[in-house]
Amino acid sequence: MTLQNNIELSEGKKAILSELQSMKGKVGFYYKNIVTGETLGFNEKEAFLPASVVKLPLLMGMLLLRSRKETDFSEMVHIRQDQKIPGCGAVQHMTGDVDLDVETLYKLMITISDNTATNALFRHYGAERISEVFHELGMQGTQFNREYYDFEKENQGIQNYFVPEEIGILLEKMYHKTLINKESSELLEHILLEQQINHKIPGKLPMGFPVAHKTGEEEDKSHDVGVVYAKQPFVVCFASNDIDIAMFEDFIRRASYILTQEANQE
Repeated sequence: MTLQNNIELSEGKKAILSELQSMKGKVGFYYKNIVTGETLGFNEKEAFLPASVVKLPLLMGMLLLRSRKETDFSEMVHIRQDQKIPGCGAVQHMTGDVDLDVETLYKLMITISDNTATNALFRHYGAERISEVFHELGMQGTQFNREYYDFEKENQGIQNYFVPEEIGILLEKMYHKTLINKESSELLEHILLEQQINHKIPGKLPMGFPVAHKTGEEEDKSHDVGVVYAKQPFVVCFASNDIDIAMFEDFIRRASYILTQEANQE
């Protein structure tokens, strides 16, 4: 457990940390009040199997490349019928081979967590290039090493990972408009605010409450990471592996509600 800035913990935050400590499975939590600087963490420096959360740093890396004019989001990407994969997304339901521009693909990747769109972008940029921009952005434990549904590489032990604190730090930079540059930060913030999968962090908040976030869920793992625009905005990242998903997602909703109520009373 990490507590910074010597701020006396509220009863709500004590309850959140206590519940995390009692959970079965591997869980992680990172919180920072952007106004006061209060920071809390639980396994926040640990690497988690990410499900779809790693799609967020992929877009961050793409924005870094665009800032250097090393990519153009109007570029077209060809997707063969046999490259379509199941799970979340719309591209798998399009008839035959399809050609889509990078901008369309990243919007589908973030807002509805499209797996086929994500794989197309991964192939377009390549694992080595993606690794390079991740490191440039300050990510060490957060890695995008293979496509989704690449069972051959998965059986070889090649996995993707995300570290809650690393993502949280980048989200805070986005809020301050210092992630790469102002234009990139604003683009990322806008697309995260358009997220369509809203049953976790925003789940108990009033309808339409602004949360710029990205979810991930798969088998026995569930995550949500984002910025909540309360009176005192805050970054919050939830991570879990080997967990009861229904239980943990209920925890995400309750904890996010507590944190938002407290931030709105400041």
